[in-house]
Amino acid sequence: MPEKSYDHHRIELKWMERWKDADFYKAEDFSPRPKYYLLEMLPYPSGTLHVGHIRNYTIGDTLARYKWMRGYNVLHPMGWDAFGLPAENAAIANKRHPRDWTLSNIAYMKQQHRRYGFSYDWDREISTCEPEYYRWNQWFFLKMLERGLAYRAKALVNWCPECATVLANEQVVDGCCWRHDTTRVEQRELDQWFLKITAYAEQLLNDISKLEGGWPERVLVMQRNWIGRSEGTEVDFRLADTGEPIRIFTTRVDTIFGATCLILAPEHPLTARLVGEADKAKLKQMIDERARRDPGDLVKEGFFTGHEAVNPYNGERIPIWVGNFVLMGYGTGAIMAVPAHDERDFEFCTRYGIAVRPVIRPADGPLAEAATMRGAFVDDGVCENSGEFSGLPSAEARRRMTEKAEREGFGKASVTYRIRDWGISRQRYWGTPIPVVHCDSCGIVPVPEKDLPVVLPLNVEITGAGGSPLAHVPEFVNTSCPACGRAARRETDTMDTFIDSSWYFYRYCDPRNDRAPFDSAKIAHWFPIDQYIGGVEHAILHLIYSRFFTKVMRDLGLIHHDEPATRLFTQGMVIKDGAKMSKSKGNVVSADDAAERYGADTARLFVLFAAPPEKDVDWQDAGVDGMYRFLGRVYRFVTRNADSPGGDGS
Repeated sequence: MPEKSYDHHRIELKWMERWKDADFYKAEDFSPRPKYYLLEMLPYPSGTLHVGHIRNYTIGDTLARYKWMRGYNVLHPMGWDAFGLPAENAAIANKRHPRDWTLSNIAYMKQQHRRYGFSYDWDREISTCEPEYYRWNQWFFLKMLERGLAYRAKALVNWCPECATVLANEQVVDGCCWRHDTTRVEQRELDQWFLKITAYAEQLLNDISKLEGGWPERVLVMQRNWIGRSEGTEVDFRLADTGEPIRIFTTRVDTIFGATCLILAPEHPLTARLVGEADKAKLKQMIDERARRDPGDLVKEGFFTGHEAVNPYNGERIPIWVGNFVLMGYGTGAIMAVPAHDERDFEFCTRYGIAVRPVIRPADGPLAEAATMRGAFVDDGVCENSGEFSGLPSAEARRRMTEKAEREGFGKASVTYRIRDWGISRQRYWGTPIPVVHCDSCGIVPVPEKDLPVVLPLNVEITGAGGSPLAHVPEFVNTSCPACGRAARRETDTMDTFIDSSWYFYRYCDPRNDRAPFDSAKIAHWFPIDQYIGGVEHAILHLIYSRFFTKVMRDLGLIHHDEPATRLFTQGMVIKDGAKMSKSKGNVVSADDAAERYGADTARLFVLFAAPPEKDVDWQDAGVDGMYRFLGRVYRFVTRNADSPGGDGS
């Protein structure tokens, strides 16, 4: 009898329908079996899957099936990160509503997932663009507003001209938009909504220790550096003209007797007042240049304001400069320059002929001569030329100098962080409406919880012009004040879509709950996540934001754990022809093409075996062909033996 050929179309489509009809892979709440919660990061419904996506989902699916076979009650859900700018861009290009475009993509991609046989519990599917989901985004916002964790402030923000919206600090990469790597980000001053992630900076940093051994060290290092804790001293210099304080932050107060100038960030509130008319154009040029380029890449430049500051430790008057390398977002936006003991300050001051004054000598050597210095001495040592603190080791001098500042009221010990509060306002349509109204009598008034969700209107025109499209929908904007009943205006900014993905894995545990974001008892059963899978590019975006949300929910009494996931795996990419897959390079291999030509099993097997899962894998047709031939041999072996005496011919 001739051997049966391996017909992947017939076999895979048969089992796809069989699994769909049998409703396999349902997770059971409160099952007595040991639980195992794993998931891949929430995908954006871009329209179609390619083999890079298939690798990510195959890794998770393989682990899920393994755990099922070991007797675990496995929760392996799937959903859609459905809000976002690409839907608006598609609406502009194709004259199609973002909701229609998004739902169409979801339907198609869900069919692709089924074609590949991934073991998801589809009964728990969520989509973040549905009011049933984003209602709880709004609820969380109101809870944060009550606790002082959400606030509105005028601030210099990152503006992407191509997106025509604001970006969070974490969404600016090398001075460019994270979505458009050639579009330089600009600085604009706007009224914005912020979440006070800095209130949790210390917890976010300290709890990294709880993730060691379960999360990749590379991700933990990136998070530590982004949070950027620095211990030091805040000191009030005084504007010589008026006595007005100018607060600086320094980690090396032991060098303060060597300060020879004070440098302000271009955006510091005092800068515009101190800079003369002749230098206004220079200041504007400096601010614009900083918006276009990463400050770390700039040649250190500045100019003298014509004003002086008084050092509170010795009464010395030193010049006040503006410098393009001083950041408003770190410390106080003003620094004391100590060129003898800081390399950056040395570079700046020697360029402009500002005095260099050594005040720290090595513990076993003499004090350097300023005229012979070719660089800064940055180590701890012994204080010299430092008044009452001369002869003290650096560490002791820092302690005593800080005590003096606190005792005399011109400074204090301080901890500062590199991380800034999370700006969540976006001047876009396709996102969660911010649930507040603006009343001329009452000011900013939160929408009552009973009136949630504030539903995104469908009758909106999206043109790509600057400003929020919602501002041009009178039926949405015009409302009444919940407090006084008078006419009021709805907020027209929408939330950053990273809000949606900061808590979605909790909703999977109770996706149809219409009374609360979730049942806390179900969260206690399933959490923390046992295995989370996704790209390392989310280290300082989603993975910090979701940790922040978890801590806020804990403090609201909704959950009782500190971290969302005990283990994180960051998979490598699938590349083609030695380069990352992209439409512009013409090297994208679609999931549909791979399944049609080779079969889903072949594609899955190739991405598992071609390289270790944490490494990049190069999609090579010869390798895929070899995997297809291997499965053919397996199929023939099984069917030959199934038909042999003693075999099960079914």
